[in-house]
Amino acid sequence: MINAAVLGACGRMGSLIIENITCSTDMQLVAAFDIGNIGKDAGEFAHVGNLGIQISDVKDLETVLKKTQADVLIDFTAAGATIVNAPIAAGCGVNLIIGTTGITSEQRAVIEEAIRKNQVRAVISPNYSVGVNVFFKIVREAAKYLADYDIEIIEAHHNQKKDAPSGTALRAADVISEALGSKEYVYGREGIAPRGKEIGIHAVRGGDITGDHTVLFVGNSERVEIHHMAHSRQIFAKGAVRAAEWICGQEPGIYSMDDVLGL
Repeated sequence: MINAAVLGACGRMGSLIIENITCSTDMQLVAAFDIGNIGKDAGEFAHVGNLGIQISDVKDLETVLKKTQADVLIDFTAAGATIVNAPIAAGCGVNLIIGTTGITSEQRAVIEEAIRKNQVRAVISPNYSVGVNVFFKIVREAAKYLADYDIEIIEAHHNQKKDAPSGTALRAADVISEALGSKEYVYGREGIAPRGKEIGIHAVRGGDITGDHTVLFVGNSERVEIHHMAHSRQIFAKGAVRAAEWICGQEPGIYSMDDVLGL
């Protein structure tokens, strides 16, 4: 049985992840962390009844992880929190599932160094949906054949999402760039200037949109659109739990959802 801990346990993603852990036959919740609701039962926020696991203060992360003998920590919080908490967990020998977006290259370098130094396992991905990761694979293949087309990426999310563009949109751009060689990214457009061969990336924020991503390959007289629409955050939570179940059987190192799904 895998002992799992969850950061941001009272949030939208954290509570869904806890709900999915309770449905797993291979995993059990042993710790839950947040900055508020300390002492309350984690099951209350996941709407799964009393689990007997109290919300712990994230300040006590190291102590609680060691006490509960957690095998894996799932983190879908914020970049400023992940950069602090991931190295602490790695130092405790705890494997990591990181779905936090908005992490800078400098922050990621610090996290990766802690993972390698402490010889733990980690999956780091901007999106844990099975469908989105297949979407990346399709986009990569399309880019090989449509290299001379104009390429635009449009993403839409709810009005509470803090980072823009989304990590998924940036990953789609990187996938295309890797397939074609280096490409310049342009974020939104303004002013008067002809279009070059850059990849355009555009962010929309409104209402309760869970997550839409479209890649357009636009040529003369035709265009190809590849689109993924998330209807519920459940797809991200299920993917994160799937990754947590998978990672504990791997060699120490840093993995992606491509590895988890065998893509």
